[in-house]
Amino acid sequence: MIEIIKLDVTQLDRAEKLQNILGRHAGLNAGIMTRVEAIVRDVTLRGDTALLDYTVQFDQITLTPRTMRASRETIEALAAQVDPELIAAMREAIANIRYYHEKQMTLDWEIEVANGVRLGQRIRPLQIVGLYVPGGSAAYPSTVMMNAIPAQVAGVDRIVVVTPPSQFAQNPMVAAVLRELELFEVYLVGGAQAVAALACGTESIPRVDKIVGPGNQYVAAAKKLVYGAVDIDSIAGPSEIVVVADDSARPDFIAADLLSQAEHSEDAAAILITTSEELANAVRDQVIIQTGKLSRRKIIERSLADFGALIIVNTLDEACELVNRLAPEHVEVMTVDSEATAAKIRNAGAIFIGPYSPETVGDYFAGTNHVLPTGGTARFSSALGVYDFLKRTSIVRYTREELMRTAASIERLALAEGFDAHARAATIRYE
Repeated sequence: MIEIIKLDVTQLDRAEKLQNILGRHAGLNAGIMTRVEAIVRDVTLRGDTALLDYTVQFDQITLTPRTMRASRETIEALAAQVDPELIAAMREAIANIRYYHEKQMTLDWEIEVANGVRLGQRIRPLQIVGLYVPGGSAAYPSTVMMNAIPAQVAGVDRIVVVTPPSQFAQNPMVAAVLRELELFEVYLVGGAQAVAALACGTESIPRVDKIVGPGNQYVAAAKKLVYGAVDIDSIAGPSEIVVVADDSARPDFIAADLLSQAEHSEDAAAILITTSEELANAVRDQVIIQTGKLSRRKIIERSLADFGALIIVNTLDEACELVNRLAPEHVEVMTVDSEATAAKIRNAGAIFIGPYSPETVGDYFAGTNHVLPTGGTARFSSALGVYDFLKRTSIVRYTREELMRTAASIERLALAEGFDAHARAATIRYE
């Protein structure tokens, strides 16, 4: 099921299984890109008519421009079906997420330099954001919270939700989250055509500044194609977790955490990196025992066979070096001194420190965002946050005295680049 590997970190390129894991990415095949490009072009040209045609074709549902938008009454009625205890848990999670993200707010600032010159930065929220909520088994209410709450905290004026119509009525929890967050502009359109509508605008759906939210390969391809006309969050790849542990860690905890990510999909990656061969063997035994009790057993077994590994290294320093090479979405640290070990990890979407910080608390409840970089992109990118919904504008207030002092230098630099009009714009003010 899951392989045990003794690894020399100086020869990573020779570890076939590890290279297979490192080779996972959110690549999109050419056939999908070609089909999606045609859909995006069609929606751009025909607007609502194209959306309604694709809804019949892909969802076997006939809508009109009026019924394409879910009414507030429909959302409220669906939300009322959810168990009150589940609503209570959801509200607490929402409060935690909001509290955490409020700490990310950035304020305007200004400094004064020579001769009365004042420079600064003005922070303003995006005006309108599109949130894609997938249907089927990928319709995670928690992801709606993680995408919408940072935008609300940032002060985004308008959040437009799109979601496939065929599954919307089957998932009252999504409606409950929308109600709790007061998101009532919901359009029953899914797939690449929904992304295209958000990017270019139609008669019914407004053009947005940014599109966030997960989806299938067609949604991902559409987001990639429209990027530039609008901003996007990312092209998310399969989920992944790396646990760093020594012989002080509990194997049943580690196994449970590995399985929590392996159940996402057959291409999810679940990896233990440890200095203890005894722990690796015990974790493998626990994985077998616990997998047999889980409803998504077949998915887990495929995931662990292809992209799971229990890796034995010589030292915790080597373990951290390997984590930094993998740059995974989630890292858990369970060692004698978890804080010291975690301090050596530079590349990770989120780090969970200690035996009582399972990745699951980040998925649902702690307040940190679970929209994280995958596929090694934690080398250069970060969790979704308030800052993703803010624009930074530079502010310059020069004075006559400072321009007189610096115009000659500005002129030299401009002329060195061949831009005499640039130079003239500075020197004309003192001639």
